[in-house]
This record gives sequence, C-alpha cells and structure tokens, in this order.
Amino acid sequence: MDVVARIEDQIQNNAVMLYMKGTPDFPQCGFSGKVVQVLRACEAKFASVNIFEDQELREALKTYSNWPTYPQLYVQGELVGGCDIIIDLHNKGELKALLETA
Repeated sequence: MDVVARIEDQIQNNAVMLYMKGTPDFPQCGFSGKVVQVLRACEAKFASVNIFEDQELREALKTYSNWPTYPQLYVQGELVGGCDIIIDLHNKGELKALLETA
C-alpha cells in the first residue's frame, strides 16, 4: 500500500485521527502534548500516529494536507488543523461539539 493510501485508510477508518510527534502517553513536543490534553479534556476517543516512526508518511502528509506542521487533527476525514486552531476551538467550546459528532 502506498503512503497516500495508508494516510487515507487511517483517516477514513478513525473518526478522530491525530498525527503527532510522539505518542499520547509520551508526546515529544509541547504542541502535540497540548492537543492530547485538550482531546482528553473533551473525553474524545482518538487514534494517533507518531510521525517520527514513519519518515515517508511524515513527508507525504504535509503535501496531502497542505499543512506543513504537526500535530494535525482530522475529524470525520477532514483536517481541523494544528495546535493553535484546536486550542482556539476548545476555548470557544466548539471542539467538544465537533468531537461528539464523530
């Protein structure tokens, strides 16, 4: 399976998909850690991929999403954004509602 097909498979088969640096239990950057904290505060069930474990996916995802940084959060197959956007949505009370639809 090529890398784009793997990305699409992950996004389509997980209602909430987080591409991050590290893992939810051991984030390897502050931004990824903040997004995990917010998702957990919303009691969201989510899948994650440690982009450090797959260089091919890490590079391909930047092109696929047209988003150059990590973390990247997808909900129902759509890119929501990175840390700043997720925090903003959470602070406005919109993130929990979005996650509940997933």
